[in-house]
Amino acid sequence: MTSMTSAIRVRPASRVASAMRTVATVVAAAIVLTACHGNSGNNSPPPQSNVLPAFIKSAVTIRSYDGNTDDLLTAGLGKTGLGLATAPAIASLAQPTAAELRRLAIWSNYRALVDMTANGGYGRFWGPNVDLNGNDTLGEGKIAGKEYLAFADDGSGAQNVSMLVQIPASFNPGQPCIVTATSSGSRGMYGAISAAGEWGLKRGCAVAYTDKGSGNGAHELSTNRVTLIDGTLQDASAAGKASLFTANLSGGALASFNRQFPNRYAFKHAHSQQNPEQDWGKNTLQAIQFAYWALNDSFGALIGSTRTVRYANGSITTIAASVSNGGGASLAAAEQDTSGLITAVVVGEPQINLRLPAQVAVAQGGVPVGAFGKPLADYMTLANMLQPCAALAPAATGAPNLSALPVATTTAIRTARCASLALGGVIIGADVTTRAVNALALLHQNGYQTDSDLLQAPMWDSQAVPAVAVTYANAYARASVADNLCNFSFGTTSAAGVAGVTPAVSPMLTVFGNGNGVPPTNGVNLVFNAGALGAVDHRLATADASFAGAACLRAQWTSGALNGSVDAIRVNANLHGKPTIIVQGRADALVPINHASRPYLGMNQLAEGSASKLSFYEVTNAQHFDAFLGVAGFDTRFVPLHYYNLQALNLMWSHLKSGTPLPPSQVIRTIPRGGLPGSAPVLTTANLPAIAASPGVNAITAANGAVNVPN
Repeated sequence: MTSMTSAIRVRPASRVASAMRTVATVVAAAIVLTACHGNSGNNSPPPQSNVLPAFIKSAVTIRSYDGNTDDLLTAGLGKTGLGLATAPAIASLAQPTAAELRRLAIWSNYRALVDMTANGGYGRFWGPNVDLNGNDTLGEGKIAGKEYLAFADDGSGAQNVSMLVQIPASFNPGQPCIVTATSSGSRGMYGAISAAGEWGLKRGCAVAYTDKGSGNGAHELSTNRVTLIDGTLQDASAAGKASLFTANLSGGALASFNRQFPNRYAFKHAHSQQNPEQDWGKNTLQAIQFAYWALNDSFGALIGSTRTVRYANGSITTIAASVSNGGGASLAAAEQDTSGLITAVVVGEPQINLRLPAQVAVAQGGVPVGAFGKPLADYMTLANMLQPCAALAPAATGAPNLSALPVATTTAIRTARCASLALGGVIIGADVTTRAVNALALLHQNGYQTDSDLLQAPMWDSQAVPAVAVTYANAYARASVADNLCNFSFGTTSAAGVAGVTPAVSPMLTVFGNGNGVPPTNGVNLVFNAGALGAVDHRLATADASFAGAACLRAQWTSGALNGSVDAIRVNANLHGKPTIIVQGRADALVPINHASRPYLGMNQLAEGSASKLSFYEVTNAQHFDAFLGVAGFDTRFVPLHYYNLQALNLMWSHLKSGTPLPPSQVIRTIPRGGLPGSAPVLTTANLPAIAASPGVNAITAANGAVNVPN
């Protein structure tokens, strides 16, 4: 057997009432027992029943994994299986099982966030086989233990935030610890398994995962099928509140939409109409509370049939850790934490939206940067317009290629986009080179580093930026899928990019395992409905790659239409004295460092002053997507940020357990591997200098809100 399953199916309200009756019985029994033993002078409080948090609205499913045929970290695949480029097999593609979908989700999410090449570091610096000291001692690295899975919700069934707790068999009840692994991006509940989950499991900590309510929930509108919490499918009407996400469309509205826009999909982050980002901090705190409950369920004393509380809130060493959106959620949780649930924070490349005080300033080498502290809705919609044109600037020549389109098509798109930008008055120039240089300069003026010039093309060509721009504009506008905001939709397309085709195999069958929650994903593409030939893949819908749609998304921000939702997600950088490490790459072209970590440091210095325990490590030659390091041109130019995320976690552990001081804020000057694109030399520690206890001239300073980063 690969697992043992049991489920708690008592409704929360009934469970609380039952628990209260049980506590009364336990207390009465304890009094009688004390009297019988002559200990009436003992004033210790009665045991407290372990009550399921009120926000858990579903049954709790508990599964155990033997660490051989199946496990917590690799789903039985081990280091070797995770390293394979071929996805794990599904016995019947028409009906994948929950176990198969879990295995696929762990495989795809693990690989999505780290460099999986041996020359790049997998199996040597990180991976299931690598121990916490960086040595290859753990074999296949499978980890036995159990998982607790449930939904957090407000009772409506519209939120249904996935909560997952993994408790490794190595967990030491006498020295408990929790590591959060809030999902990055819009990924499902395993979305940070390689970024934070692996380190926590190896440390013997419970890992608290959540998909932040923006996770990989999809609704296939043509068939009315939805995903459940385990990834299996059900008719939306039958699923009811058990659906991970169901679009808010009445029967008549759904039928009308399907007639006009066949084979379209709604996705939770874009179309939940919840603005889920406003709750990402709360969701992370709830994941920790659920982990406390799970640990008490596992290790609390059993009196009769009742588990008692062994770990009171705040009694467990807890590190909030993740990357990107998960990193931003961790910082938000630490700011909101008023009960001591979070001990420390370690995050990489956090996507955060700042409530920026006027005193904050950011400079590099003493020179003010072009712009800083802008929210994602601003810089992402701007980049989505400008990047195809900026890719033609001489400074971007030789950019790594992530385009699936022919070179001639890509060049034509870029040239046409430049022309449309000039015609719209966004940029100036009479020829394509001048226009491209102007587009790139406009990105610089808006906070993008010159270090990321070579990444403007691949960020758009990979569709990372268009996908995020469309998804977040929908989320902030609280748009319904039926709104087709700015004429964009999500749908299956033909080989020529035409939308509305019925796929031979529905992407819904494996969207839980392969999807990332932000189309294009798993065969569902980003469609522009108002193309010259009708609804077509947005890159091919018009000569200028749907510029009208991109301009419309930009106008959603510049018009002020998104202000309310964006204001609801801003953070204040008061971490209440929690020791915190932020790591980010200087060349980040998805979440520019000038809009994230740099101004956050200044804000925190203003908010906490001398009480601040925040260290910020800025890594040169590092960008947002470590998974791209296996691509020719990325391998030669960029180093893995994940290496420094792991170092930061180890530094924080040493600080918490041994009192070792955290190194101060600094620039870490790495050395790219060089060589030929696609054949870069093996990554070694010579490329990856250590985080310095005394950074000297590489120190980053912050005073009165003004941050200065050395060149």
